[in-house]
Amino acid sequence: MKRIIRKAFTFLWVYYAYMVEYRAELILWVLAGTLPIILMGVWIQAAQGGQFGLSPVDFARYFITVFIVRQFTVTWVIWDFEREVVEGKLSPRLLQPLDPVWHHIAGHISERFARLSFAFLLVGLFFILYPQAFWLPSLSQFLLFILAVVLAFTLRFIIQYTFAMFAFWTERASALENFWLLFYLFLSGLIAPLKVFPEPMQKIVMFTPFPYLIDFPASILVGLPVNVWQGFFSMVGWILIFLGANRLLWRAGLKRYSGMGA
Repeated sequence: MKRIIRKAFTFLWVYYAYMVEYRAELILWVLAGTLPIILMGVWIQAAQGGQFGLSPVDFARYFITVFIVRQFTVTWVIWDFEREVVEGKLSPRLLQPLDPVWHHIAGHISERFARLSFAFLLVGLFFILYPQAFWLPSLSQFLLFILAVVLAFTLRFIIQYTFAMFAFWTERASALENFWLLFYLFLSGLIAPLKVFPEPMQKIVMFTPFPYLIDFPASILVGLPVNVWQGFFSMVGWILIFLGANRLLWRAGLKRYSGMGA
């Protein structure tokens, strides 16, 4: 077990060193994820003249939490895997005694640590400029939020990695992710909290994986009403569903893989 842990840490350090070589690019990616902060201003203004059930401060706290969740859950595995399949770069990784997915997981985890310092700097600057939105969640809220974020990243990664499997059949598997992104933007809580949606629509959306990717973790930390245990069970259920589909597509895809471009 100690050898496995030591190898895992070495693996992560290698990818961390690779990630910090591109600090400027990381900063740009963090800035590119500031859409929730922009939307925050829109909803704060709307809350001052409308009846949404949330105050301007609630909207501010929600969207700054959405920004944090996004920093932990952003994924890009479909584009990396698509390139590996199309260019034949998957072939040498298939010869290694390690599932290729662990390279992508290590890259994503290492990138989190490389970007977090700058992301938290932006969060600190936000609270300096808007101190009335500052709050301290309870310990239970914080711990549940951490668990929800970990599961949200796992779910987001597995969904995108499952779509990536279609690269064995088409050179543009990323088109599936672009189509999925349309629903993700509007139903995950990124554009608006699900609490402002009509109640019938909220009930329908809760049967999809979208709200558990952003709205659910953010609501826990902010303290908005949410069914915690139903949310966690739903996340685990969706993870298992996509994981099963992923493994089936992986085995079927390997039979078609020809290593073209290698």
